[in-house]
Amino acid sequence: MSRPTVLVCDDEEIVRSAVRLVLEREYELIFAKDGEEALKQFEAQPADLVLLDVKMPRLGGLDVLKTLMTRQPPPRVLMLTAYHSVELAQRATQLGALNYVSKPFERQDLLDAVAGALTGPRPKSQEPDGDRARQ
Repeated sequence: MSRPTVLVCDDEEIVRSAVRLVLEREYELIFAKDGEEALKQFEAQPADLVLLDVKMPRLGGLDVLKTLMTRQPPPRVLMLTAYHSVELAQRATQLGALNYVSKPFERQDLLDAVAGALTGPRPKSQEPDGDRARQ
């Protein structure tokens, strides 16, 4: 049985390294250092789960999330954030993220979040800017 693939997108090398240390034994990992690279990586090899940093240069996490949610089927996405913001978390879940993980994270919290995201229901796809049409 093959291991689930996780695309990890964070602009900080230290965060990517920490995620690698925690997840590499159980998951196939793909890394991206910004949102544009994450979208290219996902097109080349769709992942079972995307760990997506909220704040990144060039293309932020919420913009990447919006694009990913138009895919068929949409991927499972967990947001990574150092910014404790209920409003941001609510916005990300409205856009299709399953949940978020606060940085810095505890090893077991990340493992639990990833396992839960992979076993839970798949998000529903959205049309581009579809969240505005439903308001």
